[in-house]
Amino acid sequence: MFWAIGIAVERLSVLVIGGGGREHALCYALKRSPSCDAVFCAPGNVGISNSGDATCIEDLDVSDSSSVIDFCRNWGIGMVVVGPEAPLVAGLSNDLVKAGILTFGPSSEAAALEGSKDFMKRLCDKYAIPTAKYQTFTDALAAKAYIAEQGAPIVVKADGLAAGKGVIVAMTLEEAYEAVDSMLVKNVFGSAGCRVIIEEYLEGEEASFFALVDGENAIPLESAQDHKRVGDGDTGPNTGGMGAYSPAPILTKELQSVVMNSIILPTVKGMAAEGCKFVGVLYAGLMIERKSGLPKLIEYNVRFGDPECQVLMVRLESDLAQVLLAACKGKLSGVSLNWSPGSAMVVVMASNGYPGSYKKGTVILNLEEAEQVAPTVKVFHAGTTLDSDGNYIASGGRVLGITAKGVDLEEARDRAYLAVEQVNWPGGFYRRDIGWRALRTQKQHATEG
Repeated sequence: MFWAIGIAVERLSVLVIGGGGREHALCYALKRSPSCDAVFCAPGNVGISNSGDATCIEDLDVSDSSSVIDFCRNWGIGMVVVGPEAPLVAGLSNDLVKAGILTFGPSSEAAALEGSKDFMKRLCDKYAIPTAKYQTFTDALAAKAYIAEQGAPIVVKADGLAAGKGVIVAMTLEEAYEAVDSMLVKNVFGSAGCRVIIEEYLEGEEASFFALVDGENAIPLESAQDHKRVGDGDTGPNTGGMGAYSPAPILTKELQSVVMNSIILPTVKGMAAEGCKFVGVLYAGLMIERKSGLPKLIEYNVRFGDPECQVLMVRLESDLAQVLLAACKGKLSGVSLNWSPGSAMVVVMASNGYPGSYKKGTVILNLEEAEQVAPTVKVFHAGTTLDSDGNYIASGGRVLGITAKGVDLEEARDRAYLAVEQVNWPGGFYRRDIGWRALRTQKQHATEG
């Protein structure tokens, strides 16, 4: 036993559930936690195991709670950290907690904040949390009548989980009608799209805000900003995220306290009042409105963002295992986090064709060289596996998160792109302008100064 963040801590082994870039970043941070004896990841991926950031348990069926519980008991796991949303919505946390295993990640009831946009919107209404004006529909004709009345641009969302693809920002009425038909008539998103939320289009700048929550208390993480669209200059279709940076200059200290007081804390209290206390990370997708300069909640995710998690974890200097343990035990009040100064950036390398159809199995070379460009470069694996010759090959849409730290955003960007250029992967592509908004703001301030 030793001391950290003001409390006596016991050493523990941790199991991370998931196998993408977010989970690789969590394993990397847990591996660096002084109180963490061992990190396991299920199913994990070859990049996680080859980098030594965790022991991957490929054959553990994470959709079968009893198998996960057995593994935890056999291996003396002190805490489970659930990465992706699907097992949370399916109730993995409920089962683990019931079995007496400390779990970082909300119950299925609390995960409805992400699992159902209608649930989230109703909670906002009830607890006066600022969000876009909206209505929910199951009937296509009624939805279209509402769209015609409201006019374009307008936003159409599938109610349920659609792997980051269920939101259409329609700039014309035709696009909005088409989105409604694809969800309610053609059933493109299956049961996730059997209800649609139609909401007002908010103008401004998007930002990601993360807070750790223990059911009653919440503490903010550092700010980050994601790039959702596939192409340079924020063009093309939405993706799961093509890159991110931290901190995000748009989220000033003043704005962060507004977000905590008007959005995060009312949500935490509201969820407790509804009888479904939230334990885990609340990830608020915000729009900082151009007109008012104030934040409105666009959506909640109930887990770390991917790729924002990558930049947050390389900047976190606190013992992540102890911080998450404090959240699981309802003891977050009084915990404070330490972050490295400067900035971090991640550039996502994706398979050609993503977010549409893409080819799997293309060979990726020179990842070791990429990591050696600067001491602060880290390659996170999201969708890789090995071929019979032992080469890394792409097995997903978003494949790598090339991450770097720097004294400022410009240095972090230069290092990240220098590393990206080392990677020899003709089957992949990346955005060349990650961080452009913040860098432009920095330049403006420098010239004004």
